[in-house]
Amino acid sequence: MNNLFIVIINYKTPALLRQCLDSILENNPGMEKRILVIDNFSQDESFAMMQKDFPEIKILASQYNSGFGAAINWGINNAPNKAKYLVFLNPDIIMRGNALEKMRDFMEKRPEVALIGPKLLNPDLSVQSSCRRFITPKLILYRRTFLGRFGFAKKALQKFLMEDINHKKIQEVDWIFGACMMVRLAAIRDVGLMDERYFLYFEDMDWCRRFWEKGWKVYYYPEAEMIHYHRRDSAAESGFSALFNHAARIHIRSAVKYFIKYFGVPKPRQEVFKKEILKQRVFRPSSFL
Repeated sequence: MNNLFIVIINYKTPALLRQCLDSILENNPGMEKRILVIDNFSQDESFAMMQKDFPEIKILASQYNSGFGAAINWGINNAPNKAKYLVFLNPDIIMRGNALEKMRDFMEKRPEVALIGPKLLNPDLSVQSSCRRFITPKLILYRRTFLGRFGFAKKALQKFLMEDINHKKIQEVDWIFGACMMVRLAAIRDVGLMDERYFLYFEDMDWCRRFWEKGWKVYYYPEAEMIHYHRRDSAAESGFSALFNHAARIHIRSAVKYFIKYFGVPKPRQEVFKKEILKQRVFRPSSFL
């Protein structure tokens, strides 16, 4: 495991950060020197807790909240030269078993893969949506307006969240949710850092899209499992209420930046999407039978 380097992005979650670190060290003894915590201007007890309870783990404290992507990039720039794979975690992730070893072994066997994500589980061990299809403007509309109540919108959102796939199967996906990602450092050097114009949200999708555009692959890897204490405030609000929710406003701003950036640019993996549509049409039961 010497070729792994773990970066955890913390913001005002000292209790969760402690649980995350405990789970990593419990399942991966001796990893202390290969973990970096980026504290994104929490201004709470996170830094003191780290110094007291995890003195061997390095922590870098930002002087202001630079955003998720910028914090990830800071971690990348502080990775040791011998690191081959970087693991990016939210502090609300709990390791299970030898998940990191399984992910690393898969990457070793598949040199064309830039990024993989594990199966994420809710605290009750139900499967969490952690891999997605590329988003379109109409999906934002469905999530933020009354249109989301209609059947056609619900079906489209389910496809976006990939609720229609077999979550036990290792498979290529458009993008992986940024709560836990293992990324090949060589791919980062080829594609570049995260786009810091996104303060929060969409930076993970943007990164995966750029990997695909450069010929790399992104995989969902359910052989590895982790628990995620997931709370997505940005998706919980719709309509006018979203205007008064800080996280939702950030999400909308990031969406606008994403769609402007890729306006008129064909999405990668379009042939895969067309094959999925054709397969659905071929195997759809006929009403005339």
